[in-house]
This record gives sequence, structure tokens and C-alpha cells, in this order.
Amino acid sequence: MNATPNISPASPSPRPILALPDQLISQIAAGEVVERPSAVVKELLENALDAGSTSVQIRLEEGGVKRIAISDNGRGIPADQLPLAVARHATSKIASLTDLENVATLGFRGEALASIASVALLTLTTRTAEAPHAWQIENGKISPASGAQGTTVDVQDLYYNTPARRKFLKSEQTEFGHCAEIVRRIALARPDVTFSLSHNGKAVDHWNISAIDKRSAHILGDAFANARLALDESAGPLRLHGFAGLPTASKARADAQYFYVNGRFVRDKLLTHAVRAAYQDVLHGDRYPSYVLALDLDPALVDVNVHPSKIEVRFRDGRAVHQFVFHAVSRALAQTSATSFGTVPAPATAMGSTNNGSGKIPWTSGEQTSFSQQFSQEFSAKPREFSGYAFEPQNNPQGGVAQTTQSYGALFARDLNPMGDALTQTNTASFAGSELPNDEHPLGFALAQLHGVYVLAQNSKGLVLVDMHAAHERILYEQLKNALDENSMPVQPLLIPITFYAGGIEVGTVEEHQAVLQSLGFDIAAISPTTLAVRAVPALLKNADAQSLARDVLREVREFGGSRVLIDRRNELLGTLACHTAVRANRNLTVIEMNALLRQMELTERADQCNHGRPTWVQMGLNDLDKMFLRGQ
Repeated sequence: MNATPNISPASPSPRPILALPDQLISQIAAGEVVERPSAVVKELLENALDAGSTSVQIRLEEGGVKRIAISDNGRGIPADQLPLAVARHATSKIASLTDLENVATLGFRGEALASIASVALLTLTTRTAEAPHAWQIENGKISPASGAQGTTVDVQDLYYNTPARRKFLKSEQTEFGHCAEIVRRIALARPDVTFSLSHNGKAVDHWNISAIDKRSAHILGDAFANARLALDESAGPLRLHGFAGLPTASKARADAQYFYVNGRFVRDKLLTHAVRAAYQDVLHGDRYPSYVLALDLDPALVDVNVHPSKIEVRFRDGRAVHQFVFHAVSRALAQTSATSFGTVPAPATAMGSTNNGSGKIPWTSGEQTSFSQQFSQEFSAKPREFSGYAFEPQNNPQGGVAQTTQSYGALFARDLNPMGDALTQTNTASFAGSELPNDEHPLGFALAQLHGVYVLAQNSKGLVLVDMHAAHERILYEQLKNALDENSMPVQPLLIPITFYAGGIEVGTVEEHQAVLQSLGFDIAAISPTTLAVRAVPALLKNADAQSLARDVLREVREFGGSRVLIDRRNELLGTLACHTAVRANRNLTVIEMNALLRQMELTERADQCNHGRPTWVQMGLNDLDKMFLRGQ
């Protein structure tokens, strides 16, 4: 019988411990620093910005593999310091542990140029303001050269001496795409710097010095520029500023998300989660929000030295940062505007162009068109609850008494003071054609209902179209959320309990989770081993099918557990419940009911999107209508 051969790899022969050569050390470091051409672009751009540059030119050939040349107009490097500039672990940016714990520059490791030079042909030409001419270093040799103030780093034939690494690179266009994305990231962070990008001798992008609103519009496009919200909030040492995209600016991929910490682009799980959580009320499904946000804080409160590419950070108090970012973005989204789907809102513009002392243009922005902002001071931030009562009879201009409005009118029109009382005292049907509306009511006044689905209204800008089901769904959802947050869910006892057949699991769920059901406003009891009775439902949902409501709630509680339903799954459940009660298509509303819906939308946070991120209303301006009918042409 043959013995089984030994197929394990042979043990290497023992070697003595030796100090590695400097060249090999640099090549090992290059494996972390110079992952691909885009990593070279990133390191050189960071050095250019740290040198105080206000203009940077990036020239690439063959995706950056053949050549990467980056020129700036920064301070330059004195000739006697050039050998150290390309040496390992030599830098002017930190000198002690205190400096390392308070990093205020983009680069600080002191190994970028040395690592690049170990795997490519590097030529550095530089000139300071005091020098009579420029100096150049190539292969360790320094010689006089010609050039303006600043520095030009020319990197050619990347991985020429490490062909194995070169084989792992992708196509020319793919590598160029990665390089271009790096330039866009840095250009977004520094609107006070001019950037020019060319590839294979052809100009690709050019961004002049401008405010952040114009720079972000240029880079992310009109779709983002016309559907974004400016925010600028501070709390203690933290400041968050920039733009959060409306839900309709969302994308199928997370490729329009730019977050900066002290000017450094990062992809941090904590920050990403905070922003995603803020969008959960207005963006559901597999869509990703678009945003350009910058977090400024004391450098001592964040560690940027946790990853070789410096794309990850660690906060001293991560929980506080998460909560601050979450609440800041949530407050911005609470005052969203759907006008970008009709006429384009007035773009947010930077307030002033002076520097804030950090060498960067402030990202503060003006107000963006939004009816929620106009009402934020006059009315409470939280919408008033509907009492569910019907309208009082009112005088009809044609004589007699108008019919009492029941059902959905009861949901819309009661407790809308001060505007609701005015609606119950004046027949707004006589508004049409009487006089143009003013800006007191941004959504204007109802004119008619289209196909039982849309409300047509007229405001000072033109025509407003409202998806009545989506709008009512958001209103109910926000009211349910507020009631649950305040532990004051109003309950409507049923005069006759609704009974239905239930399986043993449903009956067991009711008996086990009575406290959860009651906190949600439901009184459900088992009256037999196979029968459940719904004795009370949330007052806000009293017009919905009680049996369907009960089954949905029990299914959620059974599948996810009581605690998860109230915490992790709360918004999904409340959205489902609101959808049950929201006014359906083909439901004919009176003009009073339609106007009451418009007024309640103006009082409700996030009323510009339904629970799934779709717009609830659009604005068609008079100019748009004139163009459609070729008026004035």
C-alpha cells in the first residue's frame, strides 16, 4: 500500500533577521499609499492644498498610469529641503505627538513622495517666493530649473519597476474615472481653489473659485442643484454645513454622497448611518440620498490616523457626533420643498465670500423656497391633531344652509386654527376668479379635483397640483409619530367591537403584547380561542377598516417583537397604518375639504413628500404655462 504523499508546502529555509533596505521599505509602504493612480492624485492634491495653493492643474495620460502631473501656485519648497521632501517619514506638518493629536492638514505622514518615487519616475520642480529661479530634483539630483512660484510634481510610468502590481490595474477609462472622482471630491471641499483637469491632452473639467452652492451645482449637476436644502447648524464644538438633497434627488447607488470632516473627505460608517437614519422618514426602499455635508470640529476630538488612505476617522465621542448629525439633517428635511418638480426654486446662495479664518469660503447658505419655512415661526413645529368632528353648518351665499361635511372633511378641517375657522366661515368655492391669491397661503386655494386623484389649486405663482392620497398619508403619519413620541396616542372606542377569526398565533400575540398594542392605541382582546375583538383603535385612524389595522399590527408585532416594533420598525408600521386611512383615489372632496387639506399640508413637517419619498405636490409657474401655449412668442 502506497503511502499518502505529503502535499503541504515545503517549509522555507530559515533566514536570519535582517534590516530591510530603504528601497524595499518604500515599496512596501507604496502598497498601502499608492494603491492605484487615483491614490497618487489624492496625495499630490493634498500636498498642494496644504501649501496654500489657490490654483491647481491636473494633467493625466492613459488614466494616470503613463503620467500624472500636478502643478500648483503654493508656497513652494526651499532648495535645501528638496532631499528631505522625497525622503521617507520627513514632513513639515507635524513635529511632535501633540501635533499628531491635533492634525490640521490633509497630509501629515511624510511618506507619500517617497512611496511614489519608489514605484514610478518622479520629478519635482518647485520655487519659493524668495528664490530667483526654480529648482528641480530627479533621481536624488538637484539642479536649477525654470518655473513660476509653486510646485509641479511629475509622476511617469507608474509601477514600471513592479510589473506585478501593474497587472492589477483596470482599463484606462476605469483608472481615469477613479482619478476624476478624487479631483471632484477635493474640489467640492475647496470652492476657494481653482481646479483644472485634463486627460490625454484634452480638457475635461475646470472649476473657477466660487461659492459652494455653485461649485456643488457644477459637479453634481442641475438635478441636485434644484432639489437640495441648505443647512448650517452648530452645537458646542461641532458645526455641520452644506447641502442635503431632497428625496427626489436620491439615486439607485450611493455615488452622490460627499461627507467631509475638517475638509477631509471620509467614508465613515457612523456618519453615513446618521444621515441615512435622518432620511428614513422620507426615503424608503433601495434609494440612496444625495448630499454634500461638512463637519467641522476641534482636531483633538477626531483621530484621522486610523487608515493608510485616511478615508476613515474615529471620533472621541462618536455617540454625540452621531446624534448631532442625525438631528441637524432631520431638522433640514423637516422643511423640505417640492417646488423643484414644477418651477425650479430660487437656488440657495452663499452669504458672503469672505474667508472664515481657515482659508476656506464658508458654506453658509441662504433660504431655499419652502412653504414650511414660511410657517415655522407663525405655527408650532408639530402639527395639531385632528379632533375628528364634522364641520359646523355654514351659510350658503345662494341661500339656505350648506350640508354638514362628514368623513374626510372631519379629518381635514377641524382644529386648523387660525386658518380652519376661516374656512368654516367662508365658502371658498367663490374664490375662483375673484382675486389673485397672495403669499399668505403658499399652496393657494383649491379650484377643482382631477379624476378623483389630484387637487388643482391656484397660488400667486401659478398652478399647484396635489396628490391628495400621498399628502393626507404624510399628514396622518406625522400625527401618529408625534402622538407616539409624546405617549399620548388618542384612542377611539368602537360602539360595536369588530370581531374576526384569528389563529392561535395571533391570539397568543395579543395576550403577550397587550402593553405594546395599547401604546399604539389599540384595544384588542381574545373572546375565544379562535376569535379576536377590536374594541378601540387610534382616533386618527377611526375611519379605517379596524380588522385590517389589527391584522397589520399583529403581523408586525409577531414578526419583529414588541420592542423592535416600537423602536426599529416604528416608522414602517406607522406608515402602513397611515396608508390605511388616507383618502383614497376617486373619493370626491368638496372645495372646503380640499382647502382644509392644503392648509394642513402647510402646517405639517415633511408634507412635501409622502412616506415613500415621492412628491405630494408640484408647482407649475405662469411662465411654464405661457411656454406651453406659446404665449408671447
